Amino acid sequence: MQDLDYAEMLEIPVSTVTVTKKKSFFRRKEQPRDDLKERVVSSVNERVGAYVEGEDLSDPPKKQSEKSLRFGKDRESAVLFGEIAAVCLIAMAIFLTNIFMPNSAINTFISSLVNPAEEVVEPDYSQLTLSSVVGVNSQADVVMSDDGILSFTAEGTVYPVCDGTVASVVAQNDTYIVKIAHTSNFSSVVTGLTNVYQSVGDKVYGNLPFAYSNGQGEVTVSLFDGEELISGVTLSGTVPVWKS
Repeated sequence: MQDLDYAEMLEIPVSTVTVTKKKSFFRRKEQPRDDLKERVVSSVNERVGAYVEGEDLSDPPKKQSEKSLRFGKDRESAVLFGEIAAVCLIAMAIFLTNIFMPNSAINTFISSLVNPAEEVVEPDYSQLTLSSVVGVNSQADVVMSDDGILSFTAEGTVYPVCDGTVASVVAQNDTYIVKIAHTSNFSSVVTGLTNVYQSVGDKVYGNLPFAYSNGQGEVTVSLFDGEELISGVTLSGTVPVWKS
């Protein structure tokens, strides 16, 4: 019981006690030892005014080892370094592409984001200046029908009526028919050509020949607004001009 007196002096609760039972001269009914322990502990705790509460006796969480913490930091650093390296590689690829492949798809895409394409307003065909379909020194007799179709029969080079893009080249009876798109709606069709110097998709210019005629067949030039033949044109020498 000395342990119990010491616990009372410290005014701390107790949870267990060692009970040593001495033999008695007078025989009495023995009480279970466990029951006696509980009564003694309860009595001591009541006297010191403490309330014994349940306590989690499980093992406290173990702190992460220094090696584990260092591994975690190293892993985060490696991921961050990898992301920075990837960004640098992408930037370098874009830089090299700008230098060596300025017309690549990625450059076109980036340029479209930075500089959105402005809507192109095409001029009306009557605002375009037409040029001669034969060379300056040509002796060809260029004539025009009432419906606006130019024609001549002579050997020599053939010129487009103005700048444009070759839309189609069709072979027919040892000659060629060429359609040239000058705008999205305005086009010209040239027939009776012996040779064609350009291919579909090539640019043509009013001051440069695009075809040749050997003079054995008639060459005709027709102008169209969409699918409609344009008749409002006349000749000034060998040069077609719009009727006012």
